[in-house]
Amino acid sequence: MTPPNDAAAKAVIAATARRDALAPSSAATMPVARELFDQLMVPCFAPAPFIPVRGEGSRVWDQSGRMYIDFASGVAVTALGHCHPAMVRALETQARTIWHVSNWFTNEPALRLAQRLVDATFAERVFFCNSGAEANEAALKLARRWAHDRFGPDKVRVISTMNAFHGRTLFTVTAGGQAKYAQGFGPNPAGFTHIPYNDVDALEAVFRAEGGDDICAVILEPMQGEGGMTPGTPAFLQAARRLTREHNALLILDEIQSGMGRTGALFSYMQKGIVPDIMTSAKGLGGGFPIGAMLTTTEVARAFGPGVHGTTYGGNPLACAVAGAVFDVINTTEVLDGVKARHALFLEGLKAINARRHLFRDLRGEGVWLGCELDDPWRGKAADVMKAAGDAGLLVLMAGPDVVRLAPSLVISLDEILEGLARLETALNRALA
Repeated sequence: MTPPNDAAAKAVIAATARRDALAPSSAATMPVARELFDQLMVPCFAPAPFIPVRGEGSRVWDQSGRMYIDFASGVAVTALGHCHPAMVRALETQARTIWHVSNWFTNEPALRLAQRLVDATFAERVFFCNSGAEANEAALKLARRWAHDRFGPDKVRVISTMNAFHGRTLFTVTAGGQAKYAQGFGPNPAGFTHIPYNDVDALEAVFRAEGGDDICAVILEPMQGEGGMTPGTPAFLQAARRLTREHNALLILDEIQSGMGRTGALFSYMQKGIVPDIMTSAKGLGGGFPIGAMLTTTEVARAFGPGVHGTTYGGNPLACAVAGAVFDVINTTEVLDGVKARHALFLEGLKAINARRHLFRDLRGEGVWLGCELDDPWRGKAADVMKAAGDAGLLVLMAGPDVVRLAPSLVISLDEILEGLARLETALNRALA
């Protein structure tokens, strides 16, 4: 066989690479009909009838060029809005160096981000993954492994709360305690007990039963998002901290949504007078680039060794570089104080709407993470408000059938807040007429 001509082969490879890099894909630039979703996608979702194609700050445009004010942030993800310059710079710079190496190696962006998180929180060790569900999965596995190694195989029970949301894996959806998400996949993992949120008596009763010797962890959201935008009371959260210490169990705080400045502190636990043993983060951590993290102490982290738990993409250089840029912007007095100021502006505007229309039974939340609970006779119509908001050029969320959820960018402008609230009032008038 004639050996290949190295020079010729290299020329062909180089020419092909240049052509592929420069030639636009016609398929990638063609408009796509919304109907394709119903034809091609597994029906796990029911997306809006319009397709967002471009975003800048707290504004989004659809295929027809219509502009929407974004009070949803991709479910509390785009914490700095869309296409923030610091994130774009970080992504473009990292994209020209190295994208992926796997966890057979480490990488500089991951180490830099881990150092930022350790320096700013209670944590001494960090595990990176791809999502909030994976972060909570790792946290629950770590808690059980830690208890197993220290106290034996029977200390496995996890205490969670009703209406919690901790992810969509079978383990985390069982921890969440919402039957609508957990039923039909059985058998579900055993060893979970669910109590009402903010019920100190119920929490203490669980630990009193049989001495609580089989409890390895309590997992809580500092504020329930999916469960109705309900803040945890200081008494409840502090009782969880006290009882876990007294009974050799771990306190896991799920800060997937509440973290990264959403409530006006870098992480919500910093406002609650407690320190967890394990904390999870995602959503706003990457500002729109998928990443999750589990943070813990050195002593607890020792329960994991090489091969005990893992991930292929976790700690990816691209994700960590972007998350590092997000962290540097959010972890500033200017942004965190700005979140508190925006909270006051939102509440003022929502109260003014309610004074005119008397639609809300309660307005609650922290920072730029707010729940508007609908009053009678409009209970159960949060989905109608969400749809009407889209028609009015506003993106909002819901937290159960009765609560309209707002989770805008941490740096949304005053003008966008006012314009968005005006569009929300239009949507409320249409949906609840």
